Amino acid sequence: QVQLVESGGGLVQTGGSLRLSCAASGITFSIYNMAWYRQVPGKQRELVASITSGGSTNSPNSVKGRFTISRDNAKNTVYLQMNSLKPEDTAVYSCAAARYGFRFDFWGQGTQVTVSS
Repeated sequence: QVQLVESGGGLVQTGGSLRLSCAASGITFSIYNMAWYRQVPGKQRELVASITSGGSTNSPNSVKGRFTISRDNAKNTVYLQMNSLKPEDTAVYSCAAARYGFRFDFWGQGTQVTVSS
């Protein structure tokens, strides 16, 4: 059974930092491309950052320079370091795993991040 379990969300003030973790089980983690998405109720889900099995990363301009994705294959975990947080970063953050490209096969339940102004 595949599981992706996020942790690390919470309430933080503007300008603060959080580190999200996503622990994977039931898959050969090292060969999967991973990503973090976020979603606000009533809005489309948004890609926050991605990392390939080889370690190449990508992120949109809205978070570039503030958010960093990384992975630890020994721990089957992908991380999202979020710095200089803004109220507009408030969302449910979920991780996803894709065996090929970025056609995601598995999703986590998500963790709430709330940034107060």
